[in-house]
Amino acid sequence: MPHHSKEGKDAHPLHPPTEVLTRGFDPRLSVGSARPAVFRSSTYVFSSPEAAERAFDIASGRARREEGESVELIYSRFNHPNAEILEEQVVPLEPGAASAAVFNSGMAAIMTAFLTFLRPGNTIVYTLPLYGGTVHLIHDLLQPWGIQAIGVPAGDGPALDGAIRAASNLGIVFIETPANPTMVMTDIRRAAETAARRPDHPLVMVDNTFLGPTFQHPLELGADMVLYSATKFLSGFSDMLGGLALARNPDLIAQMRGRSTMFGNILQPDECWLLDGRLPTVSLRMNRQSKNAQRIAERLARHPRVRRIHYPSLFDDAEQIRIRDAQCDFPGAVFSMELGSREAAFAFLRAVRLARNAVSLGGVETLICHPKTTTHSGLSAEESEAAGITEGLVRVSVGIEDWRDLLADFEQALNAIPASSGAPEPAAAQPR
Repeated sequence: MPHHSKEGKDAHPLHPPTEVLTRGFDPRLSVGSARPAVFRSSTYVFSSPEAAERAFDIASGRARREEGESVELIYSRFNHPNAEILEEQVVPLEPGAASAAVFNSGMAAIMTAFLTFLRPGNTIVYTLPLYGGTVHLIHDLLQPWGIQAIGVPAGDGPALDGAIRAASNLGIVFIETPANPTMVMTDIRRAAETAARRPDHPLVMVDNTFLGPTFQHPLELGADMVLYSATKFLSGFSDMLGGLALARNPDLIAQMRGRSTMFGNILQPDECWLLDGRLPTVSLRMNRQSKNAQRIAERLARHPRVRRIHYPSLFDDAEQIRIRDAQCDFPGAVFSMELGSREAAFAFLRAVRLARNAVSLGGVETLICHPKTTTHSGLSAEESEAAGITEGLVRVSVGIEDWRDLLADFEQALNAIPASSGAPEPAAAQPR
């Protein structure tokens, strides 16, 4: 029997910070351990032949789990106690979710979602820019496999509406918002309502890595599924890989689990245990990171060598402000700076002392990178131009350090950019 309980809901509903520490784990089934232990078994002993038959029927999709039914484990490629505990305890963090599945990376979660719900002849409509790995997946796997792909600029509601209405045999509408790395926001509710009017009911999926689950809740806005690189804010320490999918309809997650069993891309027990232990602090870390990022971004926006800051609290477009206010609680920990040229961007990256020049984001440490030559280097010149990813763009993921130290580090690095780069000379020290 799995080392967790799936009891009915309490008479008094619990708040998410409480549920994430109490749901889905029964210490009595773990020798009284107050917190989950690590279960590294590859195979599990059945209590009876009937239990084994039932487990395989459900794992194969021949039968459905009954409400409250505890199904015995089979083999760790299918599922294991640490995955079940994690999948139960992450659900209350995502408002509107009924079920979750865990994967060994964010790309594994996205790939499994695409290959579960798309078939040759289908169309996927997606916003641009996307994370570079997702773009590769669409271009190098889906399109050769016979999937039509239609990219639409992020934030362009009329264009997205038009693409959703016109697409033939539409299977998925995939939105990354805010867009990586330009921070342009797309109206989730509008896209979901447009998709719902189609008779074929395409699934609306949202990559919620940048702002979720703390600051943005796509399922409450009408999306069918949210996807995460759990490597980022959910884990928060830049020391593991993970991915998650959560949905309003448990059947969608059940179908993805069937594909995951084939692919063998479930997250391993040790990583599930690590990630589960970090869930209770996600909102604490993200709130600190967002406050730090907002203070820094709003001050750097006044620096003469910064041409523009891409950050939600600094939006000047009326439609972007409307979308932000309608679907985001706080602006988050990531911003991008336009420094005007590759020379200026590289000079800045060489001069920083506290922040680390590395890809990824969401860790407690501050990370910076040059998307054009790293995370989005696979984009064509046309795609980069359409997405607004320039030679002078630098992406910053702010950690939990003291924001004043980070600000001073960024200011000295900006001041170190040579005049030959084309950036203007710094004026007198800016007020803080």
